[in-house]
Amino acid sequence: MNNKYFINRDISWLEFNRRVLDEATDCGNPLLERLKFLAIFSSNLDEFFMVRMAAIMRKEADQENLVGNDGTYTPGELLENLDERIGELVEKQYRYYRDDILPELAENGIRIASYDELSGPQQTAAHLLFEREILPVLTPVGVDPSHPFPLVPNLGLELLVRLNRKNRKTGKRSESFAIVEVPSVVPRFIPVESDQEDGTLTFVPAEELIANNLASLFLGCEILECSAFRISRDMDFSIDEESIDDLLSEMQITLQRKAKRIVVRLEVAESATAKTRTFLQKKLGATEEQTYSIDGPLNLKNLWELASLQVPELTDDPMPPLPPLRIDPNLSMIENIRRRGSLMIHHPYESFDPVVRLLEEAAEDPDVLAIKQTLYRVSGNSPIVNALVKAARNGKQVSVLFEIKARFDEENNIRRARELAEAGAHVVYGIAGLKVHCKALLIVRREETGIRRYVHLSTGNYNDKTARQYTDLGYFSDDPLLASDVAGLFNVITGFSDPPHWHKLIVAPFELKNRIIYLIDREAMLSSRQNPGHITIKVNAIIDYEVIEHLYAAAERHVKIDLIVRGICGLNPYALPEKVGKNIRVIGILDRFLEHSRIYIFKNNGSPEYFMGSSDLMPRNL
Repeated sequence: MNNKYFINRDISWLEFNRRVLDEATDCGNPLLERLKFLAIFSSNLDEFFMVRMAAIMRKEADQENLVGNDGTYTPGELLENLDERIGELVEKQYRYYRDDILPELAENGIRIASYDELSGPQQTAAHLLFEREILPVLTPVGVDPSHPFPLVPNLGLELLVRLNRKNRKTGKRSESFAIVEVPSVVPRFIPVESDQEDGTLTFVPAEELIANNLASLFLGCEILECSAFRISRDMDFSIDEESIDDLLSEMQITLQRKAKRIVVRLEVAESATAKTRTFLQKKLGATEEQTYSIDGPLNLKNLWELASLQVPELTDDPMPPLPPLRIDPNLSMIENIRRRGSLMIHHPYESFDPVVRLLEEAAEDPDVLAIKQTLYRVSGNSPIVNALVKAARNGKQVSVLFEIKARFDEENNIRRARELAEAGAHVVYGIAGLKVHCKALLIVRREETGIRRYVHLSTGNYNDKTARQYTDLGYFSDDPLLASDVAGLFNVITGFSDPPHWHKLIVAPFELKNRIIYLIDREAMLSSRQNPGHITIKVNAIIDYEVIEHLYAAAERHVKIDLIVRGICGLNPYALPEKVGKNIRVIGILDRFLEHSRIYIFKNNGSPEYFMGSSDLMPRNL
């Protein structure tokens, strides 16, 4: 099919992040909620550089042809295209921050001030705070032949200081550089006592406070220049799992090496001189194309600190999760499932507590024999993991597939997985060559009628924190066929079993893609102009071009297709002939909660079929 019918995945992702930025600039959103979207935009862009830009840069360095899903760019061409788009978006972000957000915050009694904008008494108070709470944790690192350039942490905020200092041996003065890391243990926005009586809250960025008090760090030196900078490293790594003996140990070694991976982005304060900029590029190995001048505070994702201020009139109305009405709080979760047969919960509108309660009750239930669960991303002090630890210590057979390759959560997953293993659980750390992304829980219980199994499946992670922010579906059931499928799934992912005959599950990479294509094609076959078919798909991303081609073919057969795609979307229905493109509608939902559930609905000539899962329409998921 002609490439014009597809959209490059990386360009599509940047357009998604543009929509995030649009939410930040939408005055219909409360002010502090707009700060959150500015922070999310920055966080998203960090990950894009560390993963996608890094991968494309490697292809360019290896002189590979970019065989992108749309097949229209070489690596160099794509980098140039992306760089232009990123520059435009970042400029818009900071322009909006300076020209709109800062004045509006000030109007509402929240002032982010530069050090020079503080009054004399405020500067005195800020200096005393610096001496008391910040100076003790600062470590200046000089750079000269006896002090090599330090290892700069990924995404850390640093100050490069240019000094005029006296040589202790010769007495001559010369220029030198030194680096001061802005400690992550210090709030990014430091509160300063207001000298106004109107209740204004005044904050000064931590780097501003440090930069204006450097004399305390460099006694006898003249401060010539101080510029903030920040780097992003290549965090997209893989492990040759087929040739190693211990995945956990190899992952730990790989994580230790991450600190030294190459720089893919250098952000420098726009006020930095050419001398400072060139020095950083040379020491960090960053090219001019990888260097971004920032007119404002680096790393706006720290705006989360201010977005958390308790100012009700500047935030969304509270929407706490509600206890599901279908669950009787006076009954155990097992009794609730047995009474209902199946239960579906919609997070975060409904509480995640029933999932936690199911596990906590199972850990204490003397009739529970075994618990099996997959874990992908969990919170730092996860009640899910804590319940599994308790179950193992209580003598239950606990088996956990803990996916330690979950990007950016590797270290937390390794730590919690070790805790489970030490408690006596059987822990599997993944499957060679695959990521385990399914979200499944199986509880095996002895009852009067014999052994009975209970299941929980989810579109989202077993994470009590994100369950308050992501929209996901959770499904409880005691259906014997579904329980048999889930038991077979665990035999596959924890052992060496071949896939069984599935009754109700559709499992990747064995049959998911073929089944989705079959369902699309069946809808097309049943469709007519008089009785058009209908497909609704809600996913985070759709970039599998074979699936897209089948959707296009279905649209040609009059099938109405509604796609709800939060992020990357490779379809370009506007490039199709009008009579075909009009049958495809693509929308994306961006709001206070992150859309995360995956849902598939097929009209099936009046006998609709519904599916939920954790897979997006991406080659790696299918």
